[in-house]
Amino acid sequence: MHGTPPIDAVSLAIIEQLQEDGRRPYAAIGKAVGLSEAAVRQRVQKLQDQGVMQIVAVTDPLTVGFRRQAMVGVNVEGDLDPVADALTAMDEVEYVVVTAGSFDLLIEIVCEDDDHLLATINKRIRTLPGVRSTESFVYLKLRKQTYTWGTR
Repeated sequence: MHGTPPIDAVSLAIIEQLQEDGRRPYAAIGKAVGLSEAAVRQRVQKLQDQGVMQIVAVTDPLTVGFRRQAMVGVNVEGDLDPVADALTAMDEVEYVVVTAGSFDLLIEIVCEDDDHLLATINKRIRTLPGVRSTESFVYLKLRKQTYTWGTR
């Protein structure tokens, strides 16, 4: 976990509570996990500061005007880091991971429409120094997206 110490059972229980409802009051979480409200608040802050978790509003991109999503496999010549950094800085790129296998990087892009997707891939990603090739996997229908895997 990026150099953070192992997470204890109480912190995992707090994370699980927040995954069920990110707006759950600290007092209710405290009651469920056996801590005071203040102790829960302190632990949540520590987990956020360590980069273990974020509390965010997750939207369905379609409902907020983003009609096209794609996973893009990227092959890179040379050092991956500058390409990964450049992709990470792009607003359309929601996810960047270094992989072992057919692609050096996998990225997820969220765009307004097909024209926006094409411009992002063709004019911005494929023109990055070091990008050798890309392969796009356009999403037709999202069947499952969950964020509850963190405490299994």
